[in-house]
Amino acid sequence: MTRAAAGGRGHAAKNYMSVAMRAGRRKARTARDFGGLPSLLSCIEEYISYLGVERGLSENTLEAYARDLSQFAAFVARLGRGEDEPREEDAIGAGQSSVAAFIAHGIESGMSASSVSRQLSALRGFFGFLVREGHIERDPTANLDTPRQAQRLPRALTGEEVDRLLAAPSGNDPRSLRDRAMLELLYASGLRVSELVSLSIRDIDLEVGYVRCIGKGNRERIVPMGQSAVWAVQHYLALGRRELAPASDDDSLFITSRGAGMTRQAFWKMIKRRALEAGISASITPHTLRHSFATHLLEHGADLRSVQEMLGHADIRTTQIYTHLTQTRLREVYEKHHPRA
Repeated sequence: MTRAAAGGRGHAAKNYMSVAMRAGRRKARTARDFGGLPSLLSCIEEYISYLGVERGLSENTLEAYARDLSQFAAFVARLGRGEDEPREEDAIGAGQSSVAAFIAHGIESGMSASSVSRQLSALRGFFGFLVREGHIERDPTANLDTPRQAQRLPRALTGEEVDRLLAAPSGNDPRSLRDRAMLELLYASGLRVSELVSLSIRDIDLEVGYVRCIGKGNRERIVPMGQSAVWAVQHYLALGRRELAPASDDDSLFITSRGAGMTRQAFWKMIKRRALEAGISASITPHTLRHSFATHLLEHGADLRSVQEMLGHADIRTTQIYTHLTQTRLREVYEKHHPRA
């Protein structure tokens, strides 16, 4: 970490700690906002249930919310008694002082700005829910600022790197056919890895060349897939899937040798291994192919709204980061090749 970054981190932590101290001094007069509350843990359970049932959030998203809120509950318990686990009878009357101290602790512990922002976002949603349900009168996160994040541009593979990666599973054995089909489909459609491994055989229309997936917020979308991906999936279904697990009755499109559907973790390990085989030394994740899908579309003239629809972004501002990426790439090409750059 640079000295400037360390100084900025320390300054941000001090700001949250000062909020915590001021809020602590106001604790007596704001205690009525938090009196007679159910326990913190039971409120978290109620909120997670609401997110799953009413909002239809995915299991992975629910786990992330539960993890962040549980860490906050444990932190509140340590503040109050120096213990690691919150007791069931703990009330959620911690208020702004505990929230600010929790955020400051995260910054001081070296958490990235994005992780701290994610935790604060989870707390805002949680306390907003408690206000709406009438458990508390005031939202203790209302006046807390979100830590500034430096915009990170996702890395996209070059066209040549994509070709090498997709060609890495070159064998005709069932595992290679499956891996090739998954990589081709991911790059052809821009799916999230969670969407890819959740596909069933019924979600693929190889005659028309479309894939149907259920994305964030339980939203369905139809995404086209190119001929290379269609061919790879056809080859896998005809020659690989049944041989991979003959006795499997799982209708998942992509399965393991045990007959169960592929998991995100298994695909993560696979793409890392195939990247090494392709001679790609840079760090690569399943999301790298999604980034590459969007970047290459925009570089070749696709409009932003179409890319947003294919990626399944609810807000076009999320998609706009790829325009910054392509502009950065154009600047690099210009400065490298223009004689008067």
